Amino acid sequence: VTSPCVPPQETLVGKYGEGAKLIYELKDQGGELLALRYDLTVPFARYLAMNKITKMKRYHVAKVYRRDNPATTRGRYREFYQCDFDIAGQFDPMIPDAECLKIVHEILSDLQLGDFVIKVNDRRILNGVFDVCGVPESQFIPACCTIDKLDKIPWEEVRSEMVGEKGLSPEAADRIGEYVQLHGGLDLIEQLLQDPQLSQNKVAKEGLGDMKLLFEYLTLFGITGKISFDLSLARGLDYYTGVIFEAVLLQQDHEHLEEPLSVGSVAGGGRYDGLVGMFDAKGRKVPCVGVSIGIERIFSILEQRLEASGEKLRTTETQVLVATPQKHLLAARMKLISELWDAGIKAEMLYKKDPKLLKQLQYCEDTGIPLAAIVGEQELADGVVKLRDVATRKEVRM
Repeated sequence: VTSPCVPPQETLVGKYGEGAKLIYELKDQGGELLALRYDLTVPFARYLAMNKITKMKRYHVAKVYRRDNPATTRGRYREFYQCDFDIAGQFDPMIPDAECLKIVHEILSDLQLGDFVIKVNDRRILNGVFDVCGVPESQFIPACCTIDKLDKIPWEEVRSEMVGEKGLSPEAADRIGEYVQLHGGLDLIEQLLQDPQLSQNKVAKEGLGDMKLLFEYLTLFGITGKISFDLSLARGLDYYTGVIFEAVLLQQDHEHLEEPLSVGSVAGGGRYDGLVGMFDAKGRKVPCVGVSIGIERIFSILEQRLEASGEKLRTTETQVLVATPQKHLLAARMKLISELWDAGIKAEMLYKKDPKLLKQLQYCEDTGIPLAAIVGEQELADGVVKLRDVATRKEVRM
């Protein structure tokens, strides 16, 4: 799937809630209003609509751009890579959604990033909560954007923003507070299905029914240990219509690190059933669910961890360095490296006519190249190559 880095501005506007202020807007020389893409989801939805595709499963790794305040120590940049996985198509409820969560669980487990939790909620449950707490529908999305800050600031501050900036009544805010501070699993879903107010709300009831089904599937996948049904999760993007989720790394105790390894959210996603219809001339909808993995975020943790442990990171796939111990042997190195390249072996040599052997071996150690193929005058005379294991310093002639 290709999606342009520079879509027309109207493609992106109105899809991101308060995130819209982070869109990089551009004006080209012809006066056309353009923007840098903010994520990979909106371009994907546009691609489906333009090509009239109603069923697709894909992943996409590419750069996105946000005019944010960067915090590079925490893996937050203005230009960064995301890896998205999406399932588009009309399927039975919660089966694709469960697979997306399984994928996030698998990635975070395999990367061994430490303890994590995947928070799950549903926009319909949140909308139901707002409704029964007396919030007018026009205020649902602004209220969502404020609730989304609960992982960064305490409830008191969220409450005062709701009342002071978003114009909610103090009573409504307090009632919302009783719900959004709840988190749990199937037991909480059951409890809310019995809630006298929420159970009367059609939208919330639908969301809770699907959430119960989702937890049944996640139990079959064996991953509920890391999943938390969390009513404070809101994800401030406008396009979500159902299940939403976010993976958060849990703080570990690292006294020897000056900077704590807290990078917050490393993956997020949800269901966006209305987005494709926005780009279709006839408004034809394609239900979609997807997840986005923050690659730089994860890299920053892995780098900090390596630094703390003092381990060397292998930064190259090179298998062998072609080296010479004496002067005037550049031709021998070039001939040998050419043979290795032709044989599909990943090889390197230093771009110097007469490098010192020690310097060549040091280069192997610094970059993690495991082998050095050494050709000196003696080796050339004998028609052999000396292969040296850089780590153990063992040598064989071949």
